[in-house]
Amino acid sequence: MWSAVVIEEALFEPWGYMTEVEYMLVELDDKDEKVRLVLNGDEVLDTLQGQGEKINPNHPTLWRPEYGSYMIEGTPGQPYGGTMSEFNTVESNMGKRRREASSVLNQNEILCTITSFPRLGCPGFTKPEYPPTPFESGASKSLFFPDEAINHHPRFSTLTRNIRHRRGEKVAVNVPIFKDKCTPSPFVETFPEDDGESARAALPDHIYMDCMGFGMGNCCLQVTFQACSIDEARYLYDQLATFCPIVMALSAASPFYRGHVSDIDCRWGVISASVDDRTQEERGLKPLKNDKYRIFKSRYDSIDSYLSNCGDKYNDIELTIDEDIYNQLLGAGIDKLLAQHIAHLFIRDPLCVYEEKLQQDDENESDHFENIQSTNWQTMRFKPPPPHSDIGWRVEFRPMEVQLTDFENAAYVVFVVLLTRVILSYKLDFLIPLSKVDENLKVAQKRNAVKDGMFYFRKDIFKGCNPGLDGTSSVQNGLETGGAHEEYTLMSIDTIINGQEGVFQGLIPILNCYLENMEVDVDTRCTILNYLKLIKKRASGELMTMAKWMRDFVAKHPEYKQDSVISDKINYDLFVKFNRIAMGQEQCPELIGNPVNKVK
Repeated sequence: MWSAVVIEEALFEPWGYMTEVEYMLVELDDKDEKVRLVLNGDEVLDTLQGQGEKINPNHPTLWRPEYGSYMIEGTPGQPYGGTMSEFNTVESNMGKRRREASSVLNQNEILCTITSFPRLGCPGFTKPEYPPTPFESGASKSLFFPDEAINHHPRFSTLTRNIRHRRGEKVAVNVPIFKDKCTPSPFVETFPEDDGESARAALPDHIYMDCMGFGMGNCCLQVTFQACSIDEARYLYDQLATFCPIVMALSAASPFYRGHVSDIDCRWGVISASVDDRTQEERGLKPLKNDKYRIFKSRYDSIDSYLSNCGDKYNDIELTIDEDIYNQLLGAGIDKLLAQHIAHLFIRDPLCVYEEKLQQDDENESDHFENIQSTNWQTMRFKPPPPHSDIGWRVEFRPMEVQLTDFENAAYVVFVVLLTRVILSYKLDFLIPLSKVDENLKVAQKRNAVKDGMFYFRKDIFKGCNPGLDGTSSVQNGLETGGAHEEYTLMSIDTIINGQEGVFQGLIPILNCYLENMEVDVDTRCTILNYLKLIKKRASGELMTMAKWMRDFVAKHPEYKQDSVISDKINYDLFVKFNRIAMGQEQCPELIGNPVNKVK
């Protein structure tokens, strides 16, 4: 059955895609054996743009600011194309970005693709060093994170301040600490500079953090896909949403926070809490009196509704919407699913408004919409085209943790891109109730979820809903009456990725079958197989995730006291190792295997 479907659908020609990689600027102090985040992202960005896009609009790399003043974001100059051979250029362009940015750094400074800096918020973690700003006139009022570590663009400090002001108190991030042999129990911290707010917010046996920087100061890897129509974009948005927890667990790379070993492996919940601007009423802690809505999630969280006709019956999460906006959209001819998606986005207040952009011609400009859209940070983002643009409909895949090497980052990108091609080519259906996707997301962030976690996943992806890309939508007979619970079951990551007889075919075997029925040259096939081998072995546990590898490094370090504390020396040695591996000066077969290196 599968091969017959392949032959019928293999002529599909997909659209392009864009990758975003976020980087940290780090100084290795060899004399004191310390690592610091370098707060000169603005200068580095100006130099890179001055040498690149400002003199050559076709420059192969683009550079943009990020939340931290120690961060920059790099993308290709143009989206990757839809041909298979483009997979050969993903890693090489990432390498070009790394070399380009590294070339403008000062002595002893390095460019790192790591998700979370282990000692973020510890004393002296920045260069230059600044004291924290735990007073009301500061943007963050943080006990640990100085405002100087926030990008100097007014948008970022304004977001930080307004989230705190709207919430009515500082944000509170509490991450469970990993209880090692000598970790105090209970693990309780005291904060000498605290005015009492942090003591009330901090939980025992948790690592406490108190500002936006602890979340948005992390790095990630994102991919945006071009669709050929709004229907295709909606279908792809829904299907990829089910993969967000799976790929998050596979890419787990952030086990350390504020100088401690945590009991989680992913950053997602940390960022979610770090930008949670909901008031106590909106969080359900007090009855609604001054606020309009009970809002069930932070504005950085998983999606709350599917958008395609296929997904409608799986929308089992209570959706808070602005009824006036919903009715306005319905009256303008927008269908129910898209109208409720937009009306849900607009239950949030804008966080940062520029005075000069208050008055807009909404027929010709979309700044008002984008202001809300860009501060609803979800696992997937549905991106309408700007007015009078030929950009078209896009979807952004947002849950991945950035990896240490360009090879790993390219492997995850190519894996997800191939998934989209198979989904669109064969009209596959991975949908399960959205509440189960939310449960999967919680599991994905746990320590060693890739090995220990069980995830709800659809059993039969070849029957179900016609995605209606031709303007129609239908549900196969018996699917509605058979009961949704019969369509999915709990599976391990290994089963989902590599397959298990009698349970699920496995994504890698499906992708390999797809490739065998496509015209792929030998060089490209070798590149793809190299990448899929990494994904396959990470899923089976033969290779470690980044998070697991980092935990093992710390556990074996001679200075580690089994107390869940990451000292300056441990952090320094970790980054020396990071840099050697990322620059190809040292092999790391337990993390990466032994890939064939073709990048020049």
